Amino acid sequence: MAAAAAAAAAPSPAPCFPSTRHTLPGLVSVRVSRRVKVAVAIADPAPAFNSVTAFAPATVANLGPGFDFLGCAVADASLSLGDTVTATLDPSLPPGTVAIASVTSPSRPTLADRLSRDPLRNCAGVAAIAALRALDVKSHAVSIHLTKGLPLGSGLGSSAASAAAAAKAVDALFGSLLHQDDLVLAGLESEKAVSGFHADNIAPAILGGFVLVRSYDPFHLIPLSSPPALRLHFVLVTPDFEAPTSKMRAALPKQVAVHQHVRNSSQAAALVAAVLQGDATLIGSAMSSDGIVEPTRAPLIPGMAAVKAAALEAGALGCTISGAGPTAVAVIDGEEKGEEVGRRMVEAFANAGNLKATATVAQLDRVGARVISTSTLE
Repeated sequence: MAAAAAAAAAPSPAPCFPSTRHTLPGLVSVRVSRRVKVAVAIADPAPAFNSVTAFAPATVANLGPGFDFLGCAVADASLSLGDTVTATLDPSLPPGTVAIASVTSPSRPTLADRLSRDPLRNCAGVAAIAALRALDVKSHAVSIHLTKGLPLGSGLGSSAASAAAAAKAVDALFGSLLHQDDLVLAGLESEKAVSGFHADNIAPAILGGFVLVRSYDPFHLIPLSSPPALRLHFVLVTPDFEAPTSKMRAALPKQVAVHQHVRNSSQAAALVAAVLQGDATLIGSAMSSDGIVEPTRAPLIPGMAAVKAAALEAGALGCTISGAGPTAVAVIDGEEKGEEVGRRMVEAFANAGNLKATATVAQLDRVGARVISTSTLE
């Protein structure tokens, strides 16, 4: 732990955040003349709690034609489909630093051994450090406990869930002072080290629901509010097969024909309209209509084409690759068909891809990262 804390304490440049319209809480603008403003440092924020535990859900990025700019959050009733981080004040560490006290994975015990406890090489650690800096905390240190509920390299936003839970927990520890955009940017510092500078996982992991990433400079996220009556559920089928994001991104075409661009753009626009209108049928149809990314990635996932066909034949409204894969995601209206659609997709992975797979039926998570418990200061 000492080595980890020392690493976090080492001088490093401030996070390269894109411009936003929000002022961080550690600075206040003071007018000293008609023409001049100066930023005056104020005391760093006092802790609101001794310990905070936060949960962040799994995410489905791309949603077919929305490559790198559309995503949504998904969760199950037991909140097992996501990651949990406990952030605790730790007076044994140098002020302003973060240490990772433990990493556990109850459902996948060997997974924890694969994750570094160096906060500079762990998604939760990087996001916690970025949140601490955004808050301008200099007088306190934080140790974090990460509990992984998501597998690695699954296409379910595993790294984003860790980062989102960590940023949320650290912010809540000091009174929840950060704007949602700043929480996303803290998580994005972690994401860019793992899978590139794209927010289609981390944004819905923080905000919940569907999110459109409009631009990075200036940073602009657009939450897409769907009608409450939309009973959208997702059948997530994950095979025993890892699809590293770097490998899946390397497979993408370097050039795209104009007609392909036009078609995909229209499908992405239809998907956004369907979410706003609460049209589950159109959501599924548009999600299934990616003509650029899915065709290049599907052959890298054994059995994926057969899995998609099986989902549609079983009554799913649409099916595509979740994120970079290998998880296949099917959309259904309500959960009644979930078990049968999942069973057929698992069978297709076994028969066409020779892969064992597990199915989970989840619902649209409209909350995103949330505090689930706190411990008061003594």
